[in-house]
Amino acid sequence: MPNRRELLGALAAAGLIPAAARAQEAFPTRALQMIVAFPPGGQADVTARPAAAALERALGQPVPVVNRPGAGGILGSAAVARAAPDGYTALMALSSLGVLPESERIMGRTPAYTVEQLAPVARITADPTVLVVPAASPWRTLEEFVADAKRRPGAISYGSAGNYSTLHVAMAMLTGAAGIDLLHVPFQGGGPALTALLSGTLNALASGPGPALSHVKEGRLRALASWGRERIPGFESVPTFIELGYPEVEFYIWTGVFLPLATPAPVQARWREALRRICEGDEGLKRALDAAGSPIAYQDGETFARFFADDTARLVRAVQRIGRVE
Repeated sequence: MPNRRELLGALAAAGLIPAAARAQEAFPTRALQMIVAFPPGGQADVTARPAAAALERALGQPVPVVNRPGAGGILGSAAVARAAPDGYTALMALSSLGVLPESERIMGRTPAYTVEQLAPVARITADPTVLVVPAASPWRTLEEFVADAKRRPGAISYGSAGNYSTLHVAMAMLTGAAGIDLLHVPFQGGGPALTALLSGTLNALASGPGPALSHVKEGRLRALASWGRERIPGFESVPTFIELGYPEVEFYIWTGVFLPLATPAPVQARWREALRRICEGDEGLKRALDAAGSPIAYQDGETFARFFADDTARLVRAVQRIGRVE
């Protein structure tokens, strides 16, 4: 008696299985790659690596993570937008994905990609950012930080993953609400910015909780406040900006998987099925993200598409308020 694979092959050869179903059954037949548009060490990278390892277990094919940093995330994102729509190249994106094309327009440049070129597949995490400073700094509370910034306009530096990146937008929300002027120092990603903070080159950073958590626990960094509506697991002693009297300062770094828009629906469905499976049942992924302080907050389908559209609209408004950055 023929096995299932032999039977499907015979039916396909006879033209008795629709092409879409054959594509879904066959995919994937070789290695895939997950692009991270930032250097190692940032929030997208922290999520991508355990997710890729879990996907290898779910899909039975290698899923290497490829870091393609540059221009605050534009280069890697554009590379996926232009990639062959065969499902073998995916993007692990941050919330800045929808902001960067608008920032290019503000700067008078033609965007290297648009969000319309990418298909949202699934959201993996959604974390409020947290304001961290070196443990050796003089600020033990947000009130002390803000008071010092008001005394010394432009003297306190903060880093970001680049102009108009998620970390830049989060800090711009704070500076606007608190009426302070800080020195913005853009980097090519959150990882290099965090390294600069740890070395003492920077004074402050809006970081994803995952990359910052171990350094806070080890006493190298101090967390002053978080951008969430509720306190962050692992940062229970850290108040939110809303608690501290800044009701409009709320911001999340989320990570999500995107494919080139023209990727066939059955292949997108295969990705979505695999991502849902690993987020709901892969203990290795859950442990890795919990340990990084970035628990799974899964969404897919129309729910994620609506979330992405709403979040992008809100962040684009914030970037438009920032205006042109020279």
